[in-house]
Order: sequence, then C-alpha cells, then structure tokens
Amino acid sequence: MPELSKQDFNVINDALVNVYDHIMRIEEQSLRASTFKDVSVKDIHLIHAISLHGHKSSTEVAQELHLTKGTLSTNVKGLVRKGYVQRVPDRHDGRVQHLELTNRGKLLYRAHDAFHRQIVKSFLHGMDTQEVGLIKHALQNLEQFLTTASK
Repeated sequence: MPELSKQDFNVINDALVNVYDHIMRIEEQSLRASTFKDVSVKDIHLIHAISLHGHKSSTEVAQELHLTKGTLSTNVKGLVRKGYVQRVPDRHDGRVQHLELTNRGKLLYRAHDAFHRQIVKSFLHGMDTQEVGLIKHALQNLEQFLTTASK
C-alpha cells in the first residue's frame, strides 16, 4: 500500500463515513415516504439476505447476517406478521424451516435493489474498465478487513 498523506487519509476516511451516513439516511427517509413505512433498514437487510428466489433456512440467514438464531427468529416473526416473509417447512425435514419472501416482500426487495443499482451506477459513472477494477479491488480489501474484524 502506498504511504498516504494525512490529508489523503482524512479525505478518504471522511468520504467513507459520509457515504455510509447518506445511504442510511436516504434509505430511512425513503421508507418513511413509501408504502413500506412499517419496516426498518434492518428489516430490509434481512429481506435482502433471504433474497428473491432463495429458500434459505433460518440457520443460513442467521449465519449470513451474523445473528443469533433467537435474534433472527424475533426479527422474522415481525416480518411474517407484517406480510413480507413466510416460513415454509422443509419437505424432507420438518424441523427445518425455510424463509421465503411473500409478494409484498418481493416488491420491497425489488425497490431496495433498484436504489442500490442507482448508487452503483452513479458511483461508477465515467470510469473506465481499469478504474472499475481498482474500485473492486479496494472494496474487496475493505470487505475482507471488515469481515475479519467482525469475527
């Protein structure tokens, strides 16, 4: 890694903090102004982890989000009550429950996915293939660091 000046470090650090803050604020404001007022940003991320076509077990979703099974169960219970998620028993093992999105959950998933597509498009606007490769590399480094740090 090249040696960063204090100014470069501060610019990058501030940009990362501001981007995260803006994304969270925009997601919260968008929810409050939409037909999905009854969900939180945390709920959206759970819906995203379940995904459109997945039939993930509760255990798989809990592991993906780094949640305890109890915490996941509480959050899923609320989304089931609100009509976004349904529990489907496994055909081969009745002890296992898969999580699926309802039509309302799929609609919310698609709306949230469209927002993220806009973010990525605006972020990469005007960049060439090499620049996109550098961005991908930097983000993979960051993701690896954050994944390691959260264990």
